Amino acid sequence: MKNVNHILDQETRNGKLNWARCLFIFLSGIAFPAYGYIDPGTGSMLFSVMIGLVSVVFFTVRSALIRLRTLPIWYHHDKGYASKNKKEFVIYSEGRQYWNVFRPVIEELDRRAISCHFYTSDESDPGLKYQSNHVKARFIGKGNKAYAMLNMLEADLCLMTTPGLDVYQLKRSKFVKHYTHILHSTDDVTFYRLFGLDYFDSVLLTGEYQKKAIRQLETLRGIKEKKLIVVGCTYLDELKKSLDNLPVVVKTDSNYTVLVSPSWGENGILRKFGMSLLKPLVESNFQVIIRPHPQSAISEKKILDYLMEQLKPYQNVEWDFHRENIHAMQKSDIMISDFSAIVFDYLFLFSRPVIYTSYNFDKRPYDCSDLEEEPWKFQTLNRIGIRLTEDNFMNIREIVLNNIHNRDLQEKIRERRETAYFYPGQAGEKVVDAILSLQQAEL
Repeated sequence: MKNVNHILDQETRNGKLNWARCLFIFLSGIAFPAYGYIDPGTGSMLFSVMIGLVSVVFFTVRSALIRLRTLPIWYHHDKGYASKNKKEFVIYSEGRQYWNVFRPVIEELDRRAISCHFYTSDESDPGLKYQSNHVKARFIGKGNKAYAMLNMLEADLCLMTTPGLDVYQLKRSKFVKHYTHILHSTDDVTFYRLFGLDYFDSVLLTGEYQKKAIRQLETLRGIKEKKLIVVGCTYLDELKKSLDNLPVVVKTDSNYTVLVSPSWGENGILRKFGMSLLKPLVESNFQVIIRPHPQSAISEKKILDYLMEQLKPYQNVEWDFHRENIHAMQKSDIMISDFSAIVFDYLFLFSRPVIYTSYNFDKRPYDCSDLEEEPWKFQTLNRIGIRLTEDNFMNIREIVLNNIHNRDLQEKIRERRETAYFYPGQAGEKVVDAILSLQQAEL
């Protein structure tokens, strides 16, 4: 089925797929009789085939209409053709959690009176309430419904944080000239799932250091070089503005607060260690804020329910599920995490110490697995973080107390911040400059 899907994708892009051949490929890719269980992976492939077929129909009909309408009998040859559905700039957001990424860009486009369309897959996205004569916001559905629309999009440039373009259901539209990926953190680009950035035309980076790994992957995989532009980090700029507007929290040495803020999945510390880490921590008499990754509430609900039940007797535990993480970070004195990108938000905004759990990280699902050099993320954690091994969980109180006022880390944090976080406070302006230059290059 993988080969069938690949053929369909290639033939669709090349415009060579006729109806008879389409039917033959589709039928040859189906196993008969179809009485058995269809696993999620196969289901996803089947859906991709169906999307491919629908796309063939759409593109064939659309191309025919365009050819008809561009004939001289319809209008003067010097006027050219422009579809009424064509847009200059489209911004796609998977959900409200990315509003801090796109808000500075939209505000800068609005300030310059440049029109754009903001599409989102979240009905509660704050972007839908943005009032402007230049920005048109629209909810386009979730999952496959959103992909079906995006796969037929017409635009000069489409900007998104969503990785995996042309890898899974999200396909390149033949009527989009340029796809741009914008990073939503200062984190290591090689921690995207495999091939996450491969098929974008350009990537907007937060720091110069990210270029090296992308170029190495392009060379290894023999793919086209992308345009790489350093613009800073809109997300971190917005967090900094939010922080400046919050009341000052007075810290005392008698009541430290530890923030546990992990990633999700098989490498996340809540799944990997659970109570073996949390129990000695909450029994150390610190105030403990546990802030699971938003995806954990969806993918790891049973684990969270179990941990919440186990920690009910402890009055010093607070669970934080708020959309904004700035409040929890501000209240804390030290963070415990894993490989989550929030580590760098915390280090670069607050310059407070981070304890990271050390274990054999499974790199296979990520782009970093194809590179021999140790990822920048791990290099940085080894340099400016405090390593915590599983056999030291019972000593967590002493480890926290010994490092909570570690002043030696300040200069190391500053050095890494300057490497990863360019143009503080200017990212919105830099992104708009970049997309305008990319659009001009495509004309």
